[in-house]
Amino acid sequence: MAKSATIFKLELQISDLDRAYYQTHDLTIACHPSETEQRMMVRVLAFALYASEHLSFTKGLCVDDEPEIWDKDYSDVIHTWIDLGQVDEKRIKKALGRAKQVVIFTYAGNKSQTWWSQNQSKLEAYKNLSIIHIIPDEVEALSALVSRTMNLQCTIQDGEIWLSSPEQNINILPIIWKKE
Repeated sequence: MAKSATIFKLELQISDLDRAYYQTHDLTIACHPSETEQRMMVRVLAFALYASEHLSFTKGLCVDDEPEIWDKDYSDVIHTWIDLGQVDEKRIKKALGRAKQVVIFTYAGNKSQTWWSQNQSKLEAYKNLSIIHIIPDEVEALSALVSRTMNLQCTIQDGEIWLSSPEQNINILPIIWKKE
């Protein structure tokens, strides 16, 4: 019998001073059996950084032609396509053809560094593509916030992120490899 996804409930209060975005999101997050809690929390971080009225988690790992997160309006126009990991160039090109903006979050330390060094020259040429790296220590700190029911406050200012739960606070400074 196949193992099913683990469901997490999250109340995410966002105060994004950089974008003047202040909102609370009640989210249900399915953590696929092949997904780690660290990866799931990078998805939460990506959601917080790009939060909007229409931003939502997709089926992600279960569907090849959808990103992890997207901002898709009522007319099915994809404004933001967010993927995680070392995404291949073919998938990035396809995403750029479908969305106005594509964002890739990397988080796997040396694997991400290697991927970036091998693909940087090709990826630098693409418009509307951003690549953001989260260092392994910060990913590990994110996983410490995990519980089946989470209440997190997220403050974003000058590109720096503070995430806090009732038990602890963490600080994250994403590394911008490419910004559009």
